[in-house]
Formats: sequence, C-alpha cells, structure tokens
Amino acid sequence: MRRLALASAILLAVSTAATAQSGPPPRVHNRTLSVVTEGGRQVFRLDARDGDGVAWWPDTAFTTGTIDVDIRGRNVPQGSFVGVAFHGVDEKTAEVVYFRPFNFAAEDPARRAHAVQYVSHPAHPWPVLREQHPGVYEKAIDPPPSPDGWFHATIQVDADTVRVFVDRAATAALEVKRLTDRPGGWVGFWVGNTSPGDFANLRIASKGAAAAEPAPGTAKLAAADALTFEFDPPSDTPNHLAFVVTVRDALTGTLTQTRDGQVRKGRVAFTKH
Repeated sequence: MRRLALASAILLAVSTAATAQSGPPPRVHNRTLSVVTEGGRQVFRLDARDGDGVAWWPDTAFTTGTIDVDIRGRNVPQGSFVGVAFHGVDEKTAEVVYFRPFNFAAEDPARRAHAVQYVSHPAHPWPVLREQHPGVYEKAIDPPPSPDGWFHATIQVDADTVRVFVDRAATAALEVKRLTDRPGGWVGFWVGNTSPGDFANLRIASKGAAAAEPAPGTAKLAAADALTFEFDPPSDTPNHLAFVVTVRDALTGTLTQTRDGQVRKGRVAFTKH
C-alpha cells in the first residue's frame, strides 16, 4: 500500500495528467445507472425519470482543466437534456454544461440557439439566465451533431471561464464567464427532467492547485523528449524506496521502482492534452 501511495503522489505532481474514469460512478441521485458494452466500449446509462439526475465521482476533486466525454441523447422534444456536472458539492449544487439534442438541427433558429447550455445551480438555473441574459449562456452548435447519435464534448474550465467544444471543433460552441467562485468539487454525468442519457470515454485532465501540488520530493523536467519525476524519501527511512517515472513520448512510459537496490519496472500510460 505504501508503494502504491508513493507512486500515486508522484503522478499527482503532473498538472496535466489525464485520468480515465473506467469504473461506474459510486454516487447516483434520482436515476438508475447501468453499465453496458456497446461497440467495444463501456457505456454508462442513466434512465429517464422526473427531475434532474446525476451520477458523481465524489472522490474526484476537479478544479480547473479539461473534461472530455462522449455523450448520446435522443431526438425527443423536451425529453433529452444530457451533459456534465462539475465543481459539485451535492445533488443540487454544481456547475453544469448540458446539451439539448432535440434542438441540434431544428428548423427554427430560436430552438437551434438553445443547443448547448451552461448553468450554475442552484442560484443560476436556465430560466433565470434565459430571461436575464438572453443568448449568453446558451448557443447553437455549428455544424450540429446528429440528434440521436454520439457526439464528443470537450469542456475547458478556467478560474473564471468555461469553454465548450463539440466534436473536436477548433472554435468553441459556447464560451461564458463562470457564475460562481467555488474553486472545485466533484465531477459527474448529468441528465435533466425526464431524460435518459448515455456516456462513454470520460477523461479528466486537471490543472488545479490540488493536482499541481508537488508531493514531498522533487519533480523536474528532463530533456525535451522525456519527463522525469523522482520521489526520494530520506535515506534513513525503513525499506527505502525511490521511484522514477519517465515519459518518452506523450502516450506511454515506464515506471521504475527501486527498493533496497532491486529494480522493478512496469508500464504506465498517459494522454496528452
């Protein structure tokens, strides 16, 4: 356990490290969560019920950075609100970026302009924002994704700004000023009133203070094509441990552990953002 904790501490020193949420969210509110395999990938599915629903990873503390996820709703008017909640505190307190797939390709321009939405619950729900700030916190998506199909969302969160990119577009579909100064919180899947939703390939790349805090020891940049992070406890520590993580390219690397002179190696994987 101590070896694992030390290795985790080193990896947390990388402010842009990406974490893939492969296990199901452990805390689900007002929905039933099922996990299915579709097209060779794991899909998290929330059913349809009255009221909003959310599936949280409460042990994932997100501050600033990027959230990537594949989402699928349905082309049912007023019956598909699907997105991501972040900086969550509980089931009713969070920032949310969500989509209305039934508006993606609507003939009415006013409906298309309501395709992607930012809210900050509970103080700033969508009716208040639409009335007080029309056209600011919700926008159209151009080109629009298929209303019934999968689409990819990239949500970039800074200290005061949220940007939303759809299907890896170069231009943000939505860019807004955040409506809370809460520094961080939970991340989860979110669905609105009467809505089901499918989610896959969630990846979180945190650049927040919690992730950037170096573990005791040193974190240093080596050559341009290699990143090396070292953790070296005091030499009088029982069962003295030393770790080195070297990333030779942006995707894969080798974790080397030295314990009392014996070297052990294991593979690690990273994603560049």
